[in-house]
Amino acid sequence: MTVPAFVRPSEAGVLAHFTALAEQTPVPLVVYNIPYRTGQSVGAATLRRLGELPMVAGVKHAVGGVDLDTVALLADPPEGFAVLAGDDPFLSALLALGASGGILASAHLRTGEFAELFRAWRAGEVEHARALGHRLSLMSAAMFAEPNPTVLKGVLHAQGRIPTADVRLPLVPASRASVEAALRML
Repeated sequence: MTVPAFVRPSEAGVLAHFTALAEQTPVPLVVYNIPYRTGQSVGAATLRRLGELPMVAGVKHAVGGVDLDTVALLADPPEGFAVLAGDDPFLSALLALGASGGILASAHLRTGEFAELFRAWRAGEVEHARALGHRLSLMSAAMFAEPNPTVLKGVLHAQGRIPTADVRLPLVPASRASVEAALRML
């Protein structure tokens, strides 16, 4: 569930919004902290408070990099609160800092390698995790050369895994150049 877009609530408003949802939901919630989509970032302190709510299981954290709030949250997350990478190119960095995993579009293309990356960080295989993380980050970056999911759908179509690369307006299919560049990264 994303932070409410357009109205850009205060951190207190974000907390009130998710508290109300958590009181009514029959299933655990994952807060989507994606400020470039909602116009509102949720700070580490607010995410910690959300993580204390019984029906909030975690956060998809996609802030466009590794910022101070990311480091602070991963240094001291609430008990049982999953911090999940949401920006595909930054998964390895967040796993190195202690993230629980990720919710990643590009993992559709290299699922086994993303699972291997997770296992390598958890096992302390730093050199292997670093090398694999660099490769997957570059591949992931190629998938986002145009708005998501256009390049990903173009690649899946080119591989014969889906019947069409069509997307809903206002998105348009990715350019041939972006799809070919992404295919080369695979």
